[in-house]
Amino acid sequence: MATIKNEVLIRVYVVLGVILIVAGLIFAQAVKISVFEGETWKGAAKDRYIQTRKIKANRGNILAEDGSLLATSLPFFDVAFDPNSSGMRESDFKLYVDSLAHCLATYVDPSYTPGGYRDYLVEARNGGKQFVPIKKNVSFSEMQQIKRFPLFELGQYQGGLIATPKYRRERPFGMLANRTIGYVRENSKPIGLEGYFDRELAGEDGEQPMIRVEEDVWIPMNDLAKIEPRRGHDIVTTLDVDIQDLTEAALFRAMNVHDAAYGVAIVMEVETGAIRGIANLGRTKDGDLWETYNHAIGSATEPGSTFKLATILALLEGGHVDLTDSIDLELGKAQFYEEEMVDATYHQLEMTTVQRAFEISSNVGMAKLVQEHFGEPEKADEFIDYLKQFNLHHKTGVEIEGEANPYIKEAYSQEDNWSGITLPWMAHGYELRLTPLQLLAFYNAVANDGKQMKPYLVSEIQDFGLMVDRFPPTVLKRSIASRSSIEKAKILLEGVVENGTAAKLKTNRYRFAGKTGTAQLNYRRVGSRNRVGGYQASFVGYFPAEAPKYSCIVVINNPRKGGFYGGEVALPVFREIADKIFATKIELLEPVNDVPPAPLATRSLPNKNVGDREEIMQLLAVLDLPYKNFSDYPVAVLDAETDTLNLLKRKIPRDKVPNVVGMGLRDALFILENMGLKVEVIGNGKVVRQSIIPGTSTRGQTITLRLG
Repeated sequence: MATIKNEVLIRVYVVLGVILIVAGLIFAQAVKISVFEGETWKGAAKDRYIQTRKIKANRGNILAEDGSLLATSLPFFDVAFDPNSSGMRESDFKLYVDSLAHCLATYVDPSYTPGGYRDYLVEARNGGKQFVPIKKNVSFSEMQQIKRFPLFELGQYQGGLIATPKYRRERPFGMLANRTIGYVRENSKPIGLEGYFDRELAGEDGEQPMIRVEEDVWIPMNDLAKIEPRRGHDIVTTLDVDIQDLTEAALFRAMNVHDAAYGVAIVMEVETGAIRGIANLGRTKDGDLWETYNHAIGSATEPGSTFKLATILALLEGGHVDLTDSIDLELGKAQFYEEEMVDATYHQLEMTTVQRAFEISSNVGMAKLVQEHFGEPEKADEFIDYLKQFNLHHKTGVEIEGEANPYIKEAYSQEDNWSGITLPWMAHGYELRLTPLQLLAFYNAVANDGKQMKPYLVSEIQDFGLMVDRFPPTVLKRSIASRSSIEKAKILLEGVVENGTAAKLKTNRYRFAGKTGTAQLNYRRVGSRNRVGGYQASFVGYFPAEAPKYSCIVVINNPRKGGFYGGEVALPVFREIADKIFATKIELLEPVNDVPPAPLATRSLPNKNVGDREEIMQLLAVLDLPYKNFSDYPVAVLDAETDTLNLLKRKIPRDKVPNVVGMGLRDALFILENMGLKVEVIGNGKVVRQSIIPGTSTRGQTITLRLG
């Protein structure tokens, strides 16, 4: 028995010891949590119910050159009601709840009756709710109305109104410059001006202490720690809404007519480099046209014959050719090593001038000239150096991310796959790559007498209309070539329009200059023949030719209908753009009054007109005709003497037939009939003859007036 008793006691002691140990551990943990970690756990609990959350700033606007909105952020609000707001008094709730329910049911949510809405609000207050949804995506004008509702007009804390702002980016002009304006979205790469100037446009977010009232529902607290957000700056672009619109419209029509893969059109101001219009159109998966990608800046391709301007300018700069030099075009077909080169159009020319070879866009002519003067191993570097002199190896630096690098081969570089046919093919725009904007910047420099300007899209950053930063025109290079070479290049470009591949669309209204281009796409050698995967049509030039104001490039990639040459696909778009700019920009038109007006001839002045003196004087004032007044009689006559108008008196006697020649019929009838004369009228116009001689005594005779 003693043994059993001892075993029981041992077990009791063991259990008691375990209980004491566990109790000690629990006590130690309680002390640790309450004493040593108390503040940490209190803060964690508080963070679950109270947090400082960001308040999104209103994004700045993107403006056109004239201040028109291209992109703006419109405010919308998610509206809710806190029926148990800390600042709301019971008396206020009871006083205004009926009126509030009526307003909400009438103007916000008609699915409720006023009585039903009242019951809903009272039930929410009695139930201790702090968040009652009212309406999502409320416009600014609606929000202004809701703020004036009974109870809500007392404000956020006393009236319980919760308005959570959010902003939606809108483009008032729709697709206009869509890709250039761009966007900034979560989980997406920033695009266009929105992306490039994101820091300036975004502003600074604010901070607001908020309390959680439901799962993932937070409402603002009345706290002095609130930091208001700072609105983003506005950016003013160089885009001209009119030019942008007509550029997109012209490109859109051409894309539809030719069923092309994508198209680009850019209009730039020659003197400054300001981009006034930039359009990019591509095909969506459904085949519709939209600005799917900024090909003007991001797509570097082989330009084809539009590059021949760089070729001829290099030859001119090196002093190797003159415009009147002769070149054998070999009927448009020549051999370079194992490759045969042919001209795009059949011309049957052998010996001709360098100028004529350029005007008809002879591939053979340009290739032979380059091969002759730069073909030797020690000379190839010279040709590449000229291309670098023209800045064709650099990006333009336009304010949009994603500009493609130009590609110009280094002479005899194995890495660049330089071969014996590289130079002849570079001469007419192959084995190199440029974006449309990079090529336009080169042509713009030629139009600008050699001065190369940086293409740019943004002129100012503003804060509520006040300038924060300004971006003036930037000169990239004072001169890309000598004045003599530039002048000859201009003659060549004008010749293309007057006598060459662009002649069919020249106009008598104004003169323009430029170059057509047609490049093969995805070409490859298959046996003894070249297989071509499509074409790229282009035209680049400037207008008016004698005093260039705008330069413009049009590129249409892979047209599948209605031709594929630059002169028949891209050139009409250039002409349409230029025509409409001339029609809308008065500064391009020649003034008709830039010389003093010639003196008015006597036959051009009103002469021998008779009538009421005051009326004649008023009429002369309206017509701004100077005159000399020699009459103080009620009736006067205008007398034209060389280039001078005299206002002479016409006396009307009381008892004698007056002289009414020169008067209008109304005035003549008034005077004659008041003298008792009977009047007969023949013809129309003013009085040219009267049957009774002036000065005859009046005796009630009948007088015949002939009008003419």
